[in-house]
Amino acid sequence: MSITRRTAARSVRILGVATASAALSIALAGNALACNINEFSAEAKCDGDKGVITVTDVDPTGVPATVTVYLENNGADVKKIGEQEVKGSREGVTITFEENWKPDAEYRVHVKAGNQVDEDIKPNLTTPSTACKKEEEKPPAPSDTPTPTPSDSASTPAEDTDTPTPTPSETNATAPADSAPSPAAGESNLAETGASSKTGVIAGIAVALVAIGGGAVFYGMRRRGASNDR
Repeated sequence: MSITRRTAARSVRILGVATASAALSIALAGNALACNINEFSAEAKCDGDKGVITVTDVDPTGVPATVTVYLENNGADVKKIGEQEVKGSREGVTITFEENWKPDAEYRVHVKAGNQVDEDIKPNLTTPSTACKKEEEKPPAPSDTPTPTPSDSASTPAEDTDTPTPTPSETNATAPADSAPSPAAGESNLAETGASSKTGVIAGIAVALVAIGGGAVFYGMRRRGASNDR
């Protein structure tokens, strides 16, 4: 039986459709197995009193991916928190970044996996409104004025603040003046030599006695001379 031209054309068309279907199936299968950003998720948690950020990779193909976490502020990177490599699995592989995050803080998580993924996890990660560790209430500050104890009050007399402290000018003004008269020049010299103030009187009496004695002797000698002349 000879194959007609019509039958050959029909066979070619059927083969082309089958080939295209196989190619599409392979492409779809390849896309299904490729690493995707949707296979990554981030979360802010508490590890005791400290905060952590975890990133989970559920890529079944296990394509190695590099995960980088940044602290954000007004849409800009403030600080790089850290960078780690993860190789996902169907069950999921989780990596942890130690970060003592603040409440309502924003973080950008970037994923780079070969030529398949190079983008951020959307939306950015926002931390919970409650911190992991509650701040302890600080006790009131002690007063600067110490409270005296009974023993201190009994042993330390209170200072009399009502008594004014004399100033140097007041001290000089209220000091008693020396009312004693200044000694004369002669008395000062006598005092320096040890003589008393009666030395002049005694000297005068002595001179008078010497004069009287001399007069008495002279008078006696004259009477004796007169008697001899007779």
